[in-house]
Amino acid sequence: MEKNFKPNPNSFKNTFCIFYEVDKKDIEGLAIQYDSKAGSKYYYTKLGMYRLSNHWGRLANSKWRLQPLELESESKYKLGFALWENFYQDNALEKLYYLEADFTKNTINYQHKCNPNYDSIAILRTSFETTKRIKQIRNLFNLTSWAQYFKNYDIAFLREKIITDMIYTDKTLEEIKRNYL
Repeated sequence: MEKNFKPNPNSFKNTFCIFYEVDKKDIEGLAIQYDSKAGSKYYYTKLGMYRLSNHWGRLANSKWRLQPLELESESKYKLGFALWENFYQDNALEKLYYLEADFTKNTINYQHKCNPNYDSIAILRTSFETTKRIKQIRNLFNLTSWAQYFKNYDIAFLREKIITDMIYTDKTLEEIKRNYL
């Protein structure tokens, strides 16, 4: 990497980005370009940024998530890499986020509308609306008390239908549940 390489400053403020966990060997020989007060270390390349950190998620005014490797490591510090082009602008006012559910892992995550995998069908929401839906969907994944009124349905089937409706409609959770009573 070039010693004088400077990243785009727009990559750091008010951005959303998904970093993909990589092996720590990937930064061997690279110089630390920035060492944060919180202990994160940053390595810049022409293609993107490596970040070595023990904390991911909301960072100051950005949302940076780590997509972990399949094999869990015991280290608290994880190394993530993201291409410069995958830093998307974030703000609280615009409808920038959509939801993706993984029904095999019972997880829900939000994605940015600039993600090339966006199907243009899932409803876009603001950060606040997205956070609210995520909480509701996590409760649907983790709890079963909500299903006591739905005697005629298999819980797993009904859970998937309700969560899918929450992703692809603007209906409230209560409205969606009423459709299945």
